[in-house]
Amino acid sequence: MRRPPWSPRMPKSTRILGVIPARLASTRLPRKVLREIAGKPLLAWVVDAARRCRQLDGVVVATDSEEVEQLCRSIAVPCEMTSPDLPSGTDRIHAISHKHDAGIYVNIQGDEPFLRPEHIAALLKPFAQAHVDVTTIKVPCTPENIDNPNAVKVVTASDGRALYFSRATIPYDRDAALGHGSDPPQYWKHVGLYAYRKAALLRFPSLPASVLERMERLEQLRFLENGIGLYVEATEYDTIGVDTEADLKVAEQMLLARF
Repeated sequence: MRRPPWSPRMPKSTRILGVIPARLASTRLPRKVLREIAGKPLLAWVVDAARRCRQLDGVVVATDSEEVEQLCRSIAVPCEMTSPDLPSGTDRIHAISHKHDAGIYVNIQGDEPFLRPEHIAALLKPFAQAHVDVTTIKVPCTPENIDNPNAVKVVTASDGRALYFSRATIPYDRDAALGHGSDPPQYWKHVGLYAYRKAALLRFPSLPASVLERMERLEQLRFLENGIGLYVEATEYDTIGVDTEADLKVAEQMLLARF
């Protein structure tokens, strides 16, 4: 069911805003959000996918690039310029929160053209509990990704609260390593989409960058190390982030097959 249009009269606590951080200076694949894929820039695919998620009351791109701003103007999506000195996508969304009021902000990375409404539904589900401030999602980890450091793994408590995220293989299967032949555990791959209540988002820049965050290069660990619960909902729909030339080719083939 489609949510009612975003209106200035809508209570701030009920607004859900999708924010797409789109930094041009990507280290592994420079200028990737502007790279053409299946006939149009990658960022345009992400915007189209976000617009199909009817749970969102609006979509805003947060960038530090005039070129990205020009693209946003051409595809008629709101865009806000943010400082090039911001170190993470979460910091960029924090900057947006000072210009656009909402109760929940959804972090949609600028390299996720396969975003689905089901992802947003999973992100929003834990917010039915008043104590939940930050959410993310996970999918079953395929065998080829269990030992892949580019596929981040997550382990959770029984209530869905994240215990840890790592590029390492977690949990460690000690019995299997000793040759005892136990059934393999269920490994879960983290999908890099997040949602935050505004109060938690406003705290993020004031939290000290954590040792584990710097070691793993995973900004979500800052929440865990500072005692902020991050709740993880399972979904059956994986995404393909575009981080390399090879990813770009795979994504293009998938998009061409879809459309």
